[in-house]
Amino acid sequence: MPTQPPNDRAFDVAVIGAGVVGCAVARRFALAGARVVLLEKGHDILSGASKANSAILHTGFDAPPGSLELELVRAGRQEYLEIKDSLNLPLVTTGAFVCAWNTLEADKLEAIARQARDNGTTDIKLMTGVKARGVMPSLSESLAAALEVPGEHVIDPWSAPLAYLTQAVALGATFLRGCELMTGSFDGTWRLETSAGQIIADTVINTAGLYGDVVDDRLGLGSEFRIKPRKGQFVVLDKAAYRHVPRIILPVPTEITKGIVVCPTAFGNVLVGPTAEEQEDRVRATVETETLEALVNRAAEIVPALAGIPVTAVYAGLRPASEEKAYRVFVRPDRRAITLGGIRSTGLSSALGLARHALKLHADFATGYPPPETVPTIAMPNLAECRERDWQRADHGEIVCHCELVTRREVEATFESAVPPGDFGGLRRRTRAGMGRCQGFYCNARLAEMTKGRLSSPLAVGPEADR
Repeated sequence: MPTQPPNDRAFDVAVIGAGVVGCAVARRFALAGARVVLLEKGHDILSGASKANSAILHTGFDAPPGSLELELVRAGRQEYLEIKDSLNLPLVTTGAFVCAWNTLEADKLEAIARQARDNGTTDIKLMTGVKARGVMPSLSESLAAALEVPGEHVIDPWSAPLAYLTQAVALGATFLRGCELMTGSFDGTWRLETSAGQIIADTVINTAGLYGDVVDDRLGLGSEFRIKPRKGQFVVLDKAAYRHVPRIILPVPTEITKGIVVCPTAFGNVLVGPTAEEQEDRVRATVETETLEALVNRAAEIVPALAGIPVTAVYAGLRPASEEKAYRVFVRPDRRAITLGGIRSTGLSSALGLARHALKLHADFATGYPPPETVPTIAMPNLAECRERDWQRADHGEIVCHCELVTRREVEATFESAVPPGDFGGLRRRTRAGMGRCQGFYCNARLAEMTKGRLSSPLAVGPEADR
């Protein structure tokens, strides 16, 4: 449900947009001692671009050399590895193969390897197709060559940002959902007019993703970039596919996109995608049968054992690409404003690095804050298959979702947490309920009963509803 601003509406820092970057920024500034408010126009975190990604923790091996993106991907990855255990966040150590399927692509692997070494990723290995298949026999015999990148791994893409925000809230940050920025004015202090009332802040940080340029315009900053939404369609294959894909399978990238990835997930499925399709609409990301069939067929060409394995789910997401293939980071010291825009497919990996970078930029025009006396320990519920889950414990009680083996205790616990779900999508991302083979056909009635009055939109319509 929408949260109203507290009586004290004055903050040190207002972060606009609760995607993975916004949650990371809120955490970093709260750790620095700032009074933080995170504004989100949706009913939950990850309502925009962040909810749909490939969940890869990148090394930055293929990032533009010398770029800010490379610096922040590497910094974000390093911090994730440092904090994951304390936050109980998983790491599925897969490694990756960049696969060349013809001579032309194979000829490009040496340049990719050279770039990887220049970028600091040195534990790579060029392989013939035969040798790569010796490591991963499920790969097609048509493989020409491959570049092994051992450091590319898979994480839980939803629990990580939730952990960042949960820790921020434990440090005193305020999370306002259903709170859309309408306009902002600066007279030494920011006055933000939102759909939930006025917010006052010393500094604003724009992490609005697909609406990054719009938010800059509404703040009167004059947007220095324009978002050009790029749609990516995905197919999720049944759990039977998982044993055939022990590594991330990457294509040789093009100038436009990193291409179609075949990737294991932390939840025991295999992900195929994304496509890269330019569009104007920032809200709707449709799926097309022909495109999805092409993804399924391509996956079977890469790993023949995937042919005939059922599709569990399909979805599409929008990436906040801009007119330049680079992060669009701007700081206006005289306006006490920072914009973190154009954060495309590497945002999950770079979020923690971006947050540190924002704090560094902030220090150039603002004084620091008294640090918190203690930093609370946050342990997230585990959703990944590489660790023990709640259903595996002797006292797990009722299983609500049998496809994904989600217990009632897990569902109830998320509503009692510091950042409870605001809508059904948020509940799914916190528990995996309804995300399995039946896509909620068998469990949604029980979930509707359990969540009645707790979500922004009910899962069931009762007899009292208007008809």
